[in-house]
Amino acid sequence: MRKSTIWIIAVIMGFSFLALLYLQFSYVEEMVKMKKEQFDESVNRSLYQASHNLELDETHRYLEKDVLATERRAYQQDTVTVDGIGGTIKHSHQFAVAADDGTVYSSFQVKAFQMKPSSVPKAMILRKDKNSLADAAKSMQEIVRNRYVYQKALLDEVVYNILYTASDKPLKERVNFRMLDSEIRNELANNGVNIPYHVTVSTADGREVYRCPDYTDEGKQYSYSQVLFRNDPQSKMGIVRIHFPEMSNYIFSSVRFMIPSIIFTIVLLITFIFTIVVIFRQKRYSEIKNDFINNMTHELKTPIASISLAAQMMNDESVPKTEKMTRHLGQVIADESKRLRFLVEKVLQMSMFDKKSVVFKKKELDLNEMVEQIAQTFSLRVEHTGGKIYTEIEAVDSAIYVDEVHFQNAITNLMDNAVKYRKQDEPIDIYIRTWNDEHHHLCLSIRDTGQGIKKENLKKIFEKFYRVHTGNKHDVKGFGLGLAYVKKVVDLHQGEIRAESELGKGTKFTILLPVMEEK
Repeated sequence: MRKSTIWIIAVIMGFSFLALLYLQFSYVEEMVKMKKEQFDESVNRSLYQASHNLELDETHRYLEKDVLATERRAYQQDTVTVDGIGGTIKHSHQFAVAADDGTVYSSFQVKAFQMKPSSVPKAMILRKDKNSLADAAKSMQEIVRNRYVYQKALLDEVVYNILYTASDKPLKERVNFRMLDSEIRNELANNGVNIPYHVTVSTADGREVYRCPDYTDEGKQYSYSQVLFRNDPQSKMGIVRIHFPEMSNYIFSSVRFMIPSIIFTIVLLITFIFTIVVIFRQKRYSEIKNDFINNMTHELKTPIASISLAAQMMNDESVPKTEKMTRHLGQVIADESKRLRFLVEKVLQMSMFDKKSVVFKKKELDLNEMVEQIAQTFSLRVEHTGGKIYTEIEAVDSAIYVDEVHFQNAITNLMDNAVKYRKQDEPIDIYIRTWNDEHHHLCLSIRDTGQGIKKENLKKIFEKFYRVHTGNKHDVKGFGLGLAYVKKVVDLHQGEIRAESELGKGTKFTILLPVMEEK
């Protein structure tokens, strides 16, 4: 599958997952908003009803007090009548009050005289004389209407009395706080709100007169208020406030069922991203594998062809076999066989590292001596290009505890790369330096004046099978295993390797090793 096709599928799937997540979060946000609006409406309705009930209770108390005061001054009359037709006995009870002149009035009439309703026409007020009472009896309908008007006027006077008498009392005396709390709790329960709340009552000017025993400021940002006695003068009004410490949990409890869906969607998105990364990585590994196979084929074909050609010449009877030629052909076969064995060994070494089956045979060595020996070995190859090897042996504490073969191979690979990747038809200079840093590390640097490496390629050079692209030029053969092998060896010796390079000016490798003692 082509890379562009994978990218198209990845973009479509990624956009679909993101759109799904957006829709889920939008749905959750709308549900939270709707639940909050319902909660606000329920709380405000509950507070309004609780304050209304409080006012009704106060009105009921004043009416009851007024009626009881009248009944204390009243007496009861019992009347017994006998129906002449059927012989039925009827009992009637009436509360009445006697005036100073002996006239008896009903409690209703007494109320009318005491309260003197200002809104009732004078013609409708029952007079003391018997003639007015006789006239009122002419029409039962007129009497009922008059009684309704009287009672309505009487209630109006009671309301006026409440306004101008009750409102003069302090808020503490007017409000039964325990009853108010109970009313709020009942109304909230009736509206489906069953979470703890804290309540305070204060005057219109902000003086707090009541606070519930378990009051805390937690959740105070979710506060609701309602005016008490809202028809009183503004200075006589009260304000009840409540807030809910657990309101957030209550609101979000309605959307908790969406959390697993969102989590699973996020998990699927992460899994999809991981899958796409793995696909691209596997595709890259596939390309690297193909490059490795091609490079390995070219690398192996050269020694095989040389050995095959030397064998054919030795078996060709038409070619004269002098001692010099035989020795030359034998040397060619030996050199190419050694080269072939070296290539195979390099692949096997990396295979051993991957399987973690390599066993180091560590011993104490002197890094300064090892560097000088390797520099002497490579001096002929470097001088053949017209360049030179410069060594700066500055390490005082140069003892290391390493596997001689593998560590020497690692340094040799760095030197070999410096020679192979030199500028064409230009001399190569190599600078080798050892020193001890302030962190008690033994340091080794190998710097060359070769062609250098681009910055975007520098971070990948230690990856297995990776080779810097050179277009159609194949003048330098290899598998891309050398630097991966070097890094693996350094890491297994608890060291660190760094690479610095500038295209066209050369490359510098620095190895930091802990000064180790033989155990």
